Amino acid sequence: MYIPNHFKEESQEKLQQYIRDYSFGLLVVADDEGIEANHVPFYLCGGKNDSLGQLQCHLARSNPVWQRVASCARILAVFQGPDAYVSPSWYPTKAETGRVVPTWNYLAVHVQGKAQIIHDSDWLKYHLQQLTDQHELQMPTPWSVDDAPTNFIERLVQNVVGVEITIETLTGKLKASQNQSEKNRAGVKAGLEIEESAQSRAMAKFIR
Repeated sequence: MYIPNHFKEESQEKLQQYIRDYSFGLLVVADDEGIEANHVPFYLCGGKNDSLGQLQCHLARSNPVWQRVASCARILAVFQGPDAYVSPSWYPTKAETGRVVPTWNYLAVHVQGKAQIIHDSDWLKYHLQQLTDQHELQMPTPWSVDDAPTNFIERLVQNVVGVEITIETLTGKLKASQNQSEKNRAGVKAGLEIEESAQSRAMAKFIR
């Protein structure tokens, strides 16, 4: 991913939080068989001290890609936050110079690392509990994996395999009009805030 210095996010803590906030990602495998991408929810754990942490997800056992994951030297996981079109009409400098063009603001995080496949049923059930709890936390009446019959969950666990990626590189890009003047940034923020799109309004919050 090409990242000019003014769009580069180097804070490990922020990048980890972005992964938690936008945890439905893209698991990418590239090998001699070609390139394949699978859309899956991830759970980020660890990341203390010098460790970048581990990304965990699961795949259907019937999905043959997990066998390729096991043999890959490195795996890529991609996370995308809000994105939004930026109109030149939002720049006050449009009236002054006319030297403006449209662009696109967005947030993206790339993770690379070595993956291992996990078949252990206790690991898988704990992973599913963590993943579920993460998303049920804000629900009025949170659902838990333990709410379902034990034999039902056990049958489902048999039909998935776990994937754990030890993070080796964590790269982030936040393109939020940082290369614009203060008045142009203010214009973009105001323009995005009145858009009907939830994505646009979410993107506005990143503009400082």
